[in-house]
Amino acid sequence: MPLLPVACVQSSATSDPQHNLAAVTPLIRQAAAGGAKLICLPEAFDYLNPSFAALSDYAVPEAEHPALILLSKLARELSVWLLAGSVSVKLADGRMANRSALIGPDGAINARYDKIHLFDVDLPDGSRFRESDFYRPGDRAIVADGPDGARIGMAICYDVRFPHLHRTLAQAGAQIITVPAAFSSMTGPLHWEVLLRARAIETGCFVLAPAQCGDNYAGRRSHGQSLIIDPWGRVLGRLGDEPGVLSASLDLEQVAAFRAAIPSPVTNNPFRIGA
Repeated sequence: MPLLPVACVQSSATSDPQHNLAAVTPLIRQAAAGGAKLICLPEAFDYLNPSFAALSDYAVPEAEHPALILLSKLARELSVWLLAGSVSVKLADGRMANRSALIGPDGAINARYDKIHLFDVDLPDGSRFRESDFYRPGDRAIVADGPDGARIGMAICYDVRFPHLHRTLAQAGAQIITVPAAFSSMTGPLHWEVLLRARAIETGCFVLAPAQCGDNYAGRRSHGQSLIIDPWGRVLGRLGDEPGVLSASLDLEQVAAFRAAIPSPVTNNPFRIGA
């Protein structure tokens, strides 16, 4: 099986969506010029704002979303698969979803995943986040077909703390799990890499984790450190604290080889619940 070239785009979103989209476009082109067939963007790559009113005003239905329209155009032009890490879409009931979208080379959205585990936390540094004030949580795990028949499981940021979701994706056939994120600079140094490597090891999947970086708005700084990890938990590449592109070539045969070598709950679960 030929290697699958992939890339993660790292960016720093602000409350200016036009600026944000203008900033990621050349990075997408750079990744495509480097040969990537699958290019993944971070969570909320198009817009970050602490104001519920501002976010609600910005969000529109999926078909009208400027970020998804742009990525659809770029996917067709460049003949690549693009993962819109996440965007805020307005739902029919007036609420919003934090949605990841996998766009094929024809520009069509092949799969959608609405973030299940919302970031409702009170951090030791005094930061308080309540994503449930903004978003309606998703209720379905998603595995989709990607380039060269690769099976892609979809997650977003805070989902990384919930191993049962990733095991479900692997059991459904995922070979790659995408974890676009805007991880906090407070928890990032302690938790980001170790959680991603754990999810790779326990599922036997490659993990692609494109991240936000830098200062997004007053009082909000993202950790950065985008990562690509193989099924053994080895880091194939990482970025630092600045926008950029991280590329790697994935040997998807490693997924089956790892699972055969080291059985895990994905392939061997002898335990039963009960007295």
